[in-house]
Amino acid sequence: LHSGVMSLLRPLLLDVVPTIQQTAALALGRLANYNDDLAEAVVKGDILPQLVYSLAEQNRFYKKAAAFVLRAVGKHSPQLAQAIVDCGALDTLVICLEDFDPGVKEAAAWALGYIARHNAELSQAVVDAGAVPLLVLCIQEPEIALKRIAASALSDISKHSPELAQTVVDAGAIAHLAQMILNPDSKLKRQVLSALSQIAKHSVDLAEMVVEAEIFPVVLTCLKDKDEYVKKNASTLIREIAKHTPELSQLIVNAGGVAAVIDCIGSCKGNIRLPGIMMLGYVAAHSENLAMAVIISKGVPQLSVCLSEEPEDHIKAAAAWALGQIGRHTPEHARAVAVTNTLPVLLSLYMSTESSEDLQVKSKKAIKNILQKCTYLPALEPFLYDAPPNILKHVVGQFSKVLPHDSKARRLFVTSGGLKKVQEIKAEPGSLLQEYINSINNCYPEEIVRYYSPGYSDTLLQRVDSYQPLTN
Repeated sequence: LHSGVMSLLRPLLLDVVPTIQQTAALALGRLANYNDDLAEAVVKGDILPQLVYSLAEQNRFYKKAAAFVLRAVGKHSPQLAQAIVDCGALDTLVICLEDFDPGVKEAAAWALGYIARHNAELSQAVVDAGAVPLLVLCIQEPEIALKRIAASALSDISKHSPELAQTVVDAGAIAHLAQMILNPDSKLKRQVLSALSQIAKHSVDLAEMVVEAEIFPVVLTCLKDKDEYVKKNASTLIREIAKHTPELSQLIVNAGGVAAVIDCIGSCKGNIRLPGIMMLGYVAAHSENLAMAVIISKGVPQLSVCLSEEPEDHIKAAAAWALGQIGRHTPEHARAVAVTNTLPVLLSLYMSTESSEDLQVKSKKAIKNILQKCTYLPALEPFLYDAPPNILKHVVGQFSKVLPHDSKARRLFVTSGGLKKVQEIKAEPGSLLQEYINSINNCYPEEIVRYYSPGYSDTLLQRVDSYQPLTN
């Protein structure tokens, strides 16, 4: 069927009547757009050279149609995009970026973006054809549709490597993109924020260049946007900047970015939340002070909500990771996480057979990070009863650190049943766990420890049995 359709359409591309040519090209484009088998048939039918030739020679309607076919073929796979490169289409598409007609520019930018999207090699081919400076000119044109597609193409070129992103920066793209953050068009904002993210993600230098374009605090307004994807892309941009250095994270804190991201997480659901959750984890990971900034802005309760209510494991895993980054610094940090009742949730996610492997690993690591700093005993106590041996070790370890220095805690540990529970734990002689148990027991008089040891009441009863009362 495919080759049959192609052999029928190919002569129509060469028809003397322009409208027939255009209609044939549009039909081809729609077919190629539909699936990769049909796109493959366009390549095999030797139609590309004809399109490239027409792209240079024909009127603007035909150029748009021809560029549409190239985009429709190139979008499916790196192999199909490479076929377009091989037939010399890039130079002609780049020439179309300078066309008088904005629609032709748009069609060409779209095709170039779809080719660059696949990998670094194809992206480099688009750069080598001279597309970048012209795409930067296109984002300055008045037509919104053209701005959108050009920003999207710059994003697709930048994403693969620091070198490719650098070529976009060298063409002066950042300043023009940054000016459009406040554009009222949501779809344009999405593309602009995406392009800035794809530049900022690669290195400290590139992230600093994006920040120097004074995107703060304006970019924070996008976190309140009615468009979910504007929110998501704004969070992603802030995440890509925050991850690099404590200084860049501090700059975001100073601009009010942490509080704004926390509000944003509270105002949406699902995958839209993910970059914001990760951003909080990156900020907190850098230092005690930055983690404290997340705590002060009430990030912990918000992350706990995500951990409990998000159905998707990968989002729970991100929240678990972020909470671990916040809690791992000092006892104060750990307590801020522990008081939100997050530890039992993490434990049940770690223990659940329903959880993905990644969620189990991240939950376990978070529990360990938080426990190793946590001296807030009421949060630790339930773990004596529920935790598996590999986690119990850390819990008992924390008690062995706190109890020697806190008489009130020692008394509470007896009355709450903690000391009794510790006597029931089976530990290998000479193990770390046994050492921890010994140091807890050393905090108490020997008869108390004996009293709470398993089997002690039986011993007492035996003594009752064998006891001969004194008779007068």
